[in-house]
Amino acid sequence: MPLKTLEDDAPVLNLTSMVDVVFLLIVFFMAGTEFTHLEREIGLQVPEVSNRGTLTAAPERKVINVTAEGQITLNRKPITLEQLQVTLAAARSEYQDLGVVVRGDAQASFQRVADVLNACKEAGITDLGISVRLASRPR
Repeated sequence: MPLKTLEDDAPVLNLTSMVDVVFLLIVFFMAGTEFTHLEREIGLQVPEVSNRGTLTAAPERKVINVTAEGQITLNRKPITLEQLQVTLAAARSEYQDLGVVVRGDAQASFQRVADVLNACKEAGITDLGISVRLASRPR
């Protein structure tokens, strides 16, 4: 069995790359601070506007489901055609470009889906879509 006669060197931790990164970060933040300081000294008078409320993102599209039994749901709640038209018209008055997606069950009567589409048209909805699923194999 060989005997060890030399002692192992102590491990050395090389910090050169870490010091380089820290130095670059310091330079970056110093330069960034200088640019913001220069921009504040421009002496610009920004125009004023009246406060008309906050800008909000467009609401998500409303999803209308037509079940195989012909039941209509909006936001997972049962609704009649008349209520649907009134609800969509009220939502459209708040946001003109309101979008609607109609999802009809494959076994549902197309007449019921057509009634829903007509209710959307009567409510003034122009962004209208019908949800379908791609078949797994061509027919």
